[in-house]
Amino acid sequence: MEKIMPLYNPLDMKRFSQQVFEKLGACPEDAYIAADALVRANLEGVDSHGISRLAIYARRMKEGRIQAAPHISVEKKGESVLLVDGDHGLGQIVAAHSVKAGMELAKKTGLAAVAVRNSNHFGTASYFCQMACEQGLGIMAFTNSPPGIAPWGGKKAFFGTNPIAFGFPTGTDTPVIIDMSTSVVARGKIILAAKQGQSIPNGWAMNEQGVETQDAQEALRGAVLPLGGAKGYALALAIEILTGVLSGAAFGPHVKNMYDEHDEKSNIGHFFILFDIEKFMDLSHFKLLIDQFLEEVKSVPKAEGVDEILYPGERRSKEYRRRLDTGIALSEEVEKELRLLGEELELYLPATILI
Repeated sequence: MEKIMPLYNPLDMKRFSQQVFEKLGACPEDAYIAADALVRANLEGVDSHGISRLAIYARRMKEGRIQAAPHISVEKKGESVLLVDGDHGLGQIVAAHSVKAGMELAKKTGLAAVAVRNSNHFGTASYFCQMACEQGLGIMAFTNSPPGIAPWGGKKAFFGTNPIAFGFPTGTDTPVIIDMSTSVVARGKIILAAKQGQSIPNGWAMNEQGVETQDAQEALRGAVLPLGGAKGYALALAIEILTGVLSGAAFGPHVKNMYDEHDEKSNIGHFFILFDIEKFMDLSHFKLLIDQFLEEVKSVPKAEGVDEILYPGERRSKEYRRRLDTGIALSEEVEKELRLLGEELELYLPATILI
């Protein structure tokens, strides 16, 4: 029988997370962004990139491997190019500042390419897609990460799971958001499974000998399998070039894992491409067209057993609204980590929701 996990009020957890970041030295604005990004991940059903990361972020901030109050610099290089140095700040904060700068430039020039170095894990790429869509902009977002995928034919992790994301506004409050790793599954899900002592499905990862495994701990020592075989490997390589090589950040095995005990900074790289739809056509006309397009997609005859065809981003939006009402669940392990973190910083973990 599956154990029922305690539920927490999302607003309470956001407030708690913000207080943690502020206690560690982040300014209120940056602390809010980081907390908002974490809680939104939980609300959208991406628990592997949500509150479960707060304790490790806090630990690395205390050690100085992640700067709590980074001096982020944005340099304009040409008409439509920005180069951002994140000063090793928390990825959510660095990426949010980068996307905001990119949105301002895209509204002037129509297009902005933003390369980011000296950053850290930025959570879900969908969060930054939401930011752009709310301003009527389209976006492509990329990031590299510590080694997780082996080159096709190899058995040792080299590339990160290197997510790629797209965001397009619609005429509703549910934009099209495609957020996917270039691996079969986000490595964060394996990390969460290992933390909770759970096995993983077959086909997710291989061990150090290059053999598929269902043991999450073995998988973390081995490599995640690429999405679509050699195609996923090729995508991971391309994203590594954009985010690591072109930005001047670390790449491949030089990207340091924040879960490993060492003194080096991660130096993760991101890359964003933002475009102002108004420079292509009237935004209201675009929304009419995309809504018609999505309606036609959803009206395709459904396969047996399928109740509804969903477009990318719709499932997240439905889950967001559901969890906003019911609360977000935390495993016993994550709950313990947060309680200890709160005690260390003289903060109280919020009470659970009474059912």
